[in-house]
Amino acid sequence: MSESSTSATSRERSLAKGLAAGLVAGLVGVAAKTLAERMFQHRSAPEAEPAGDWLARHEQPAGDRGERIPWEFGAFTGAAYGALAEFYPAATAREGAAFGMAVETLTQEAPLPALGISLPVGSESTRERISGMTSHVVFGVTVEFVRRLVRKVL
Repeated sequence: MSESSTSATSRERSLAKGLAAGLVAGLVGVAAKTLAERMFQHRSAPEAEPAGDWLARHEQPAGDRGERIPWEFGAFTGAAYGALAEFYPAATAREGAAFGMAVETLTQEAPLPALGISLPVGSESTRERISGMTSHVVFGVTVEFVRRLVRKVL
C-alpha cells in the first residue's frame, strides 16, 4: 500500500484541504513542466502556432491572458486532482505519472488542436510527442509530490 493511500485513511478527509493542496501543487507543477519543456525543446515545428498568437487573433492581448492560461489550467487541474486524491487515493497511482499522462492525452488529442493552439494529432514528430508526454509526466509527478507535502501540513 502506498504512502498516499495510507495517509488518506489515517487522517480526516477534507474537500477544502484537498482542493487547496492540489491548487498549490498545480502551480508548482506548471513551473516544473515549463522547465522540462525548455530542456526538451517540446515544439520544434515552425508551423505550430503559439497560444499567444491564437489568443491575439481572438481579440485578447497575448501578453496578458496568453501567458496566464497554463497557470490557470494547472491550478484548476491540480485542485481537481487534489480533491480526487482526497477521496479516491488510487488516483495517485504511479506517484502522479498517470495523472500527467491523462492530462496530456485529454488536452493534446482534441481540445487544443481544435482551437488551433497546437498541431493536429498525427502531425507532430515522434520526438515532439515523446517530449510532450515527458513534460506532462514531470507535471504529474511534481503535482503529486507537492500535493502530498502540502496536504501533510494542512
